[in-house]
Amino acid sequence: MFAGADAVRFLRAPKIFSRAELTALEEFAKQWGAKGLAYLIHDESGEVRSPIAKFLSTEELEALQAEPGTTLLFAADEWEMTSRVLGALRTHLGESLDLIDRDAWAWLWITDFPMFEWDAEEERWGAKHHPFTRPAADWVDRFDTDPRAAIAHAYDLICNGNELGGGSFRIHEADLQARVFDLLNLTREEQRVKFGFLLDALAMGAPPHGGIAFGIDRMAMVLAGEPNLRDVIAFPKNQAGADPLTGAPTEAPEQQLQELGIRVLAPPDQAQGSDSR
Repeated sequence: MFAGADAVRFLRAPKIFSRAELTALEEFAKQWGAKGLAYLIHDESGEVRSPIAKFLSTEELEALQAEPGTTLLFAADEWEMTSRVLGALRTHLGESLDLIDRDAWAWLWITDFPMFEWDAEEERWGAKHHPFTRPAADWVDRFDTDPRAAIAHAYDLICNGNELGGGSFRIHEADLQARVFDLLNLTREEQRVKFGFLLDALAMGAPPHGGIAFGIDRMAMVLAGEPNLRDVIAFPKNQAGADPLTGAPTEAPEQQLQELGIRVLAPPDQAQGSDSR
């Protein structure tokens, strides 16, 4: 049933869903990248109902025991995809089943972020946060021997499921920064061209440094109990990126475009037969 999946994970929902509800939940999961959504229903008598039950051993079914009136929803894929799908599904069910305590203030520090991620398309490692994030203390000497498991010295502050702030400690040694660039497949020449100023500054003796940045608008959203960030921004842009207050963006005079070295091109469907600049 779950052959080829790197991870098989599930969440428990305190409800017996109908066939139509399960189909809707599967469609929701597919919108977040899932290939499907398997389920195990523990009915009121404690019996298990599921198309996948016949593929599970007695030991596996016993390990998946749940309270009567419960549905287990499964995602099978790479670890990151199952996190993405089940995370979205958990929030969706919390809202639809009214399981969220609206008076609670739940705080959480997230640490131990991965330092790198593999880019399958380009076949190389990339920085998960940014390439200047410092490895955690016990990874400084070995992050490049096991990039997939390497941990960064980064952190986020969460309140009621919303990120209010995030930050990291930065690399302050030139040789350590160069090793990170090496892992990211930047040649020493590319490092000098793109980041020579930084490497020189670090070589001169930059002190250890780090910090955290908070989002005031995100805090206002949580305090006001608003579900959308746009509702608490003073001058929000609409979904098309336009400012309803000022009418921006507006056309710029040709002289100003020339001063900035900008040339405006017509969209491809309008370019033919038109005098695009």
